[in-house]
Amino acid sequence: MAKPVEQTSSFEIIAYRIPDAVRASGLSRSTLYELAAAKKLKLSKIGGRTLIARAELERLISEGA
Repeated sequence: MAKPVEQTSSFEIIAYRIPDAVRASGLSRSTLYELAAAKKLKLSKIGGRTLIARAELERLISEGA
């Protein structure tokens, strides 16, 4: 069973790794990458990790890409 990505401590999650963004959004990994390729979702590369800002994921969902 997958771990929930909800806030479990006193810090606020500001960015998701791809697997966490998949669980948080309900969108597939390939859909997230397709949206990024179409310039509808901004991905950030930091330290070899691909991250999606929580605000960016919330914007995508609220706009209904």
